[in-house]
Amino acid sequence: MSELSLPARAYLLACDTGRDRLPNRERVALLVRAAALTDLVLRGRITDDGGHPVVTGAGGTGHLVLDDLLAELGADSHRKWRAWVRRGARGTLQSLEAQLDAAAVITLRTSRVLGLFPRRRPQVRDPATAAALRDSVRQALRSDAPVPADVAALTSLAAAAELLPRAERRGRRDRLARLEEQAGATVPALRKVIRELQAARSAAVAAGSGGGG
Repeated sequence: MSELSLPARAYLLACDTGRDRLPNRERVALLVRAAALTDLVLRGRITDDGGHPVVTGAGGTGHLVLDDLLAELGADSHRKWRAWVRRGARGTLQSLEAQLDAAAVITLRTSRVLGLFPRRRPQVRDPATAAALRDSVRQALRSDAPVPADVAALTSLAAAAELLPRAERRGRRDRLARLEEQAGATVPALRKVIRELQAARSAAVAAGSGGGG
């Protein structure tokens, strides 16, 4: 499991291994993008400069998704963290899925709904890996003991993307705040983007209901 990048671990954490599906692809795409940014922070490859991520050092990471994101960041240093979470999230998700499929971490099954709309269903080849990730996140949240930075980051990202039960997120706010300190600026950026997404959906539903009245 240690060889998996943080976005790969976030993806496996989000997978429904019982039904071989990925609930809410739009939200998971944002989670994966944020996890990729956070991974680069933990590796010391990007840092915060006045609310903007900037590249530090040179060379690749050995992970294609991370290296692609590094190239994007190097070409445009003026966007804020929240913009980078949104930008290219769908493409990052698809690239990660293709790489996990090629590495035999998942088997990606594609089909079309009504013969028109593409649908991707991931089958995790080793469900025990995903289960271990869920256990590590659950333990990090419920314990007050120190945890490695990558586990702290995965836990706080999962909370920001609302993968964790609401009751646990509310009951462990202080713990999540401490874990978030280890993860960097991406976690609050992800939380804001998720809330903006929810607000937009609620507004669309309200507008639709009003229009039918």
